Amino acid sequence: MTAHGRGPLLGQPTVAPARGVPVPGLEAGRLPNADDLVTARMERQRILEREDPPKLWGILDEGVLRRTVGGIEVMTGQLERLRDLADTAPHVVQIIPENGKPYHGWSGSFALLSFADGADVAHVDGFPRGYCLAEQEDVASATRACDLLTATALPPDDSAALISSILKEDYS
Repeated sequence: MTAHGRGPLLGQPTVAPARGVPVPGLEAGRLPNADDLVTARMERQRILEREDPPKLWGILDEGVLRRTVGGIEVMTGQLERLRDLADTAPHVVQIIPENGKPYHGWSGSFALLSFADGADVAHVDGFPRGYCLAEQEDVASATRACDLLTATALPPDDSAALISSILKEDYS
């Protein structure tokens, strides 16, 4: 799976901070089913820790690493989790550095999902929900966008170093 993201990071490393993140636009600040959503997200995270996990290739904008959501404790946990994934094969994490210029795919989040026994699909994030694209032309367009994002982003080792640097500079 290859993902390009501008929104929330990969999920909370612990349940307590995840439940503490307010949701803008809600009167109570929390989704009514927040506990169920957090539990589901935590379960999905375990997939990446299997003995033979699916390969996650994430490409993130540097801005999402510097935008404090949920406080310093939550962000520290998020970035430590991201750095751990960056350092764990078969996963790859790349960061597109902030330079003030737009890049291909900068306007939204999407993921390419590849399956051993089936056609690739693209998942596009949206509000209030995302959607999947299975048409060959759409998937080819998403694949090209991922290729361009990969070329624009820092190499994986430099990306892991940038995550560590941001942790030190912004959250310690």
